[in-house]
Amino acid sequence: MESLHAKNLTNQSGEGLSTQKYVDVEEVRDGVIVLKNGSLRAVLLVSSINFDLKATEEQDSIISQYQNFLNSLDFPIQIIVSSRKLNINPYLDYLKKKETQLTNELLSLQLVEYQNFIKNLADVSNIMSKFFYVIVPFHPVETTGGGFLDKLFGATNSRIAVSKRRELFDTYKNQLWQRVDHISAGLSGTGVNLAPLNTEEIIELLYNSYNPTTHNNTIIKDTDKVELR
Repeated sequence: MESLHAKNLTNQSGEGLSTQKYVDVEEVRDGVIVLKNGSLRAVLLVSSINFDLKATEEQDSIISQYQNFLNSLDFPIQIIVSSRKLNINPYLDYLKKKETQLTNELLSLQLVEYQNFIKNLADVSNIMSKFFYVIVPFHPVETTGGGFLDKLFGATNSRIAVSKRRELFDTYKNQLWQRVDHISAGLSGTGVNLAPLNTEEIIELLYNSYNPTTHNNTIIKDTDKVELR
């Protein structure tokens, strides 16, 4: 059991080992994930459609549009399905607010009973909600003068160096966003809506991914409010 002792969980400099060394993310900036290898990632939240309820002609059209979308890609993408326990608290808070606005005692009592029913149903049924994401990558081309990370996170902190790093990041981000626009245009033909996650939402998604036991306590952007790009 000696290997579990705290004194063995240090590196040569005496600093404690951090779980961050196992996370590929260097930082999240302007709605873009910068990985430690210098590549960039954008995350698109995608709404769902009920394929089984579509008519045969609609199903064939969706399949055809999706096939055309896949054939149009000249770069890889990653599709992620995230399941989490449904957070019913916002709805319960909404009902609680409505309860305070009621003047009819009978309606107020019925609303309280309805709140208890919804809460018990969510607890017993363990209702899960699914979120769908498309991860769009971009890999900057490295030069002999140094890699992308060297240029973006170089040790020089002069005003000129900071300006150049910002300019370089903006250039690569624009190229990444061209891919995002291509993904949005291609998938919109299937009837789904897409929206890129901003910095705060990406951080929340990453936190939920690395902390699966607590990810029912936070809320990601409502897919019902996703607007078509």
